[in-house]
Amino acid sequence: MIFLMIIIMLGAPGTGKGTVGKLLSEKLGIVHISSGEIFRSYVKKQGEMGKEIERYILEGKLVPDALAIQLVEKRLCEKDVEKGVILDGYPRTVKQAIELDELLAKQNKKVEIAVNLSLSDNDIIERITKRRTCPNPECREIYNIEFKPPKVSGICDKCGTKLIQREDDNEETLKNRLKTYHEISEGLINFYKNKDILYTVKVNIHSENTSQDIAEEIEEYLEK
Repeated sequence: MIFLMIIIMLGAPGTGKGTVGKLLSEKLGIVHISSGEIFRSYVKKQGEMGKEIERYILEGKLVPDALAIQLVEKRLCEKDVEKGVILDGYPRTVKQAIELDELLAKQNKKVEIAVNLSLSDNDIIERITKRRTCPNPECREIYNIEFKPPKVSGICDKCGTKLIQREDDNEETLKNRLKTYHEISEGLINFYKNKDILYTVKVNIHSENTSQDIAEEIEEYLEK
């Protein structure tokens, strides 16, 4: 199994990691893996593991390291990651980052770049509370009712599925998620900064700087 490129997407909830990650996936021809989608897939399956994960998500808490590592590493063993991978939302702690490095080292692989999307908490709350998501697992398109609304209200442009507002996309849960994120993010950002592979992009939801622009900026940086 040969990885051509391994990219980590860092940033608080709502910074656009998923959208930018998907755009990069299309541009670079490598698979985009969202830890959040992995966790939510287990929630849908229910069972004891699904119920445990759901409890953490609804409370705005991180899924424990041991469980997150187990599920993501299992996903990394699947065939579609052979050409490379963009990891969105994982690792979220230094422990997870170290475990990931150890897993890759066994295969003589390493993380090439960690992209850090930076956005203020107020803008994050504004963006996420207005976010609407396509629940179709083959689509997962994301909209914003203010600056990226669907052509038909409440309906996905791409597949026609009725859009939803995720249960955890509310202000109270968001504040808990952001508090947790800030408590752990500094160490993780410094971890990749010390490896000299951190690339930070400042996001502004009130500017002309779109996710497409950010993806193109990252692609240009990778080509240097």
